This record gives sequence, structure tokens and C-alpha cells, in this order.
Amino acid sequence: MTVETALSGRIAPEPDECVEMYRQMMLIRHFEELALKLRQEGLIHGVVHSYSGQEAIAVGVCANLRTTDRIVSNHRGHGHCIAKGADIKRMMAELFGRRDGYCKGKGGSMHIADFDVGMLGANGIVAGGLPIAAGAAVAAQLEGSDAVAVGFFGDGATGEGPFHESLNISALMKLPVIWVCENNQYAGDTPIEQGLAARNVADLAAGYDIPGKAVDGNDVLAVYAATREAVRRAREGAGPSLLECKTWRRHVHAQRDVPPPDRRPPDLMAYWEARDPIPAFEIYLQQCGFLNADQMADVRLSIDRDLDEAVAFADASPYPAPEDALEDVFAP
Repeated sequence: MTVETALSGRIAPEPDECVEMYRQMMLIRHFEELALKLRQEGLIHGVVHSYSGQEAIAVGVCANLRTTDRIVSNHRGHGHCIAKGADIKRMMAELFGRRDGYCKGKGGSMHIADFDVGMLGANGIVAGGLPIAAGAAVAAQLEGSDAVAVGFFGDGATGEGPFHESLNISALMKLPVIWVCENNQYAGDTPIEQGLAARNVADLAAGYDIPGKAVDGNDVLAVYAATREAVRRAREGAGPSLLECKTWRRHVHAQRDVPPPDRRPPDLMAYWEARDPIPAFEIYLQQCGFLNADQMADVRLSIDRDLDEAVAFADASPYPAPEDALEDVFAP
């Protein structure tokens, strides 16, 4: 599949929706690249797991969701937050460890949540968010609504018990949940073929008698179309689906004070870099006449201005006071 034809023949949203999807993908990319830069400059503390390279998944999935639908993320969650409608100013403030952040500066990169937009939170525990997504689907059933839940997770989560428990209970209860595996080929430094016996993560769906589908996770329209079908089934009461999106993260697993070496093979990195989801979508948008090069440049400039404002907002926000450590603690 060449870059030129990667997005041809897909079920596509309306032109204005495609433009908005492009804006969101670019916003995620620029946010993540800026976050890595600020982390190296010492303005952001703690570990940062970049979502750069996986933008087509968060955007393709969330384009099918309503505000009342709920999602649960993992440790690599900035893209999910942005695609679901979170405020980048409050996100940046949280990364800066400031009081105006989503968790009042006490949660950091892996714990951003915004219940008002249906983002139930990122989760630093591998597979820890899956039972929460199942619970959100149970809530939708109890509410008598047609809302759905989405659980995002990486390929490494398939080796954890909560993955299997969550899929099993969702199948038994016919929960309105879509399980989205972002298979970026590596769990930390472990290639997927060394951690998963099945050929595809999607193949594991058969064990729970639910639909499983593997798609090109760097093709935003393929993700959009597959998610649309899974959401339709869930809203109609047909139960869960497992969607495997094959993709690639552009950076090391996690950014720390001293960047760790990237142990992935250079030829594999080059292979996936040539399949970057954003240039492929730009070609599609130009071929369809939805955006031209100048308009795309304007989108990028607008995003950079918004990010400058987010950084200024974060930098102006105060740090939490020491006594704030006792706030929002719910232990008996």
C-alpha cells in the first residue's frame, strides 16, 4: 500500500469533518513535539510518553463519539485527551505541575482527566484502564442511554489479566464498549512477536465470541470506518468489539531526564516513518480539494499560536501549596 493510495476508497466523513480531523491530528503532533522539547528544557517534570505517530487512531475513533460517550486512556494519553475535546491550556498546566491543571498540578502526564467531555482519565498502570472502561459501559446500560465507552490500550496490555477479564465480562454482559488496541509494535523495548503468541491482537476476540478487526492505524479513514461500525453495534445493543490499529510511535517509549537509547531497528523505524499518518492524510485532503498547501500552513500556524498561549497560561499558573497535598484525598 503506497502513501498515495493509502486513504483511497475509504468511508469518509464530510469535508468539514475531514478538515477538523486534520486540525486535531496536527494539534496532537505539535503538542507532543512541544512537550518533549519542554521536558528537555526542564519546564516539564516527570515521565512523558509521546503519542506522536499514532494521531490517526485517537482522531479516527473519537470522530465517531459524542460528548456523552466516555473514553479511558493509558499512559500515552495526550492524544486521546485532545481528540475527545480536552482544554490544551489545562493539559499544559498539568504537565507544568501547576494548580490550573486538570489535576491541580498533582497528577502529571499520565493522569489527565476531563469528565465534562467524557474523558475518564489516563492511567499509568498497564491495562489498568480497561476495567474502568467496562464500568463506564455498565453505567451506560444502567442509565438506559445509547452511550458507548471506549477503552484505549497498547499491545503490551494483552499480557495483563485485566485485559482478558474486561473482554470476558464485556462479552458476557453485551456491554456497549469498543476495545481499541494501539499496536505500535513494541511494549517498551519488547517487540510484539516476543510478547504475543497470536498473529494479531484482533485474533484474541474469537476467544470471547466478539468481533475483532485489524486495521491500518496510520490511515485515519480506515480507523474512522472501523470505529463507526463498532459504535453502531454498541449503540444498538449488540455488544463489544475489539479493534486493533497497527501503528508506530515516533519516539522512545518514555522521555526522562536523560533520553534513553532507541533500541528499535533503524530499517524498521525508516519503514514506519515513511508511513506517517499525517502526510498521507494531507495528500488525501489535497486530492479531494478539501485543503490546499497554503490552508494547511494556516492550520499549523493557528495551532502554534494556540500552543504558545497554552504555555503562557501554564507558566503563569501557581504551583500547588504544600498543604494542597491533603486535598482530593479519598482514603478513609
